[in-house]
Amino acid sequence: MSSDSVKRSFRIRDYRDGDDAAAFYICMKTGDHGGDGEPLFRADPDALGRLYVAPYLRFEPELALFLEDDEGVCGYALGARDSKEFYARYESEMRPGLVAAFPDPDGEPANWNRVEETYSFYHHPDYFLPQPYEQYPGHLHIDLLPRAQGGGWGRTMIELLLERMRFLGLPGVHLGMSGVNHAAYGFYRHLGFVELSRTGEGEDESIYLGMKFKPQV
Repeated sequence: MSSDSVKRSFRIRDYRDGDDAAAFYICMKTGDHGGDGEPLFRADPDALGRLYVAPYLRFEPELALFLEDDEGVCGYALGARDSKEFYARYESEMRPGLVAAFPDPDGEPANWNRVEETYSFYHHPDYFLPQPYEQYPGHLHIDLLPRAQGGGWGRTMIELLLERMRFLGLPGVHLGMSGVNHAAYGFYRHLGFVELSRTGEGEDESIYLGMKFKPQV
């Protein structure tokens, strides 16, 4: 446990109205494959949050856990119980507004900046579902600011969220992560996630991991 995290007083709580801005900020600050994405998203700091935070807070607020300390919110863990249903709602209820508000970038994708890449995802979403889907229908993800890392809070939040999803009757969950975020890969494998599949290559590689739940007694 880092000395900095020992000095701080952390607490985990459920999502509250008004948490959205802090969650968007965290999403941006961890938006460079887990590193600080602020230099890449100055043109639109909320670009990633609209995609990776807003749908969860709108559709699954009961599966949104927040970590805070005396400085404020410093992490979140978000989940969806049925990925197909979740993506269908995003497709019909949220994506049309994003497409109307933010232009699809033109030109060569290799020349796009990260904001333009994100706008492209608004227009051309990838609803990848690792197989066998029926064993891992739910999904989740977590982001923590640096000051909240190294103290075991990420593990605690994931375990709390997994228990909440297991209580809802899910057989299992999956998550996707950047293939270059080696620390995160080791973290999830240590928690008991197993690798399901990989897509892309290089900096565009995504790894999908899954965990089955033991049947409730």
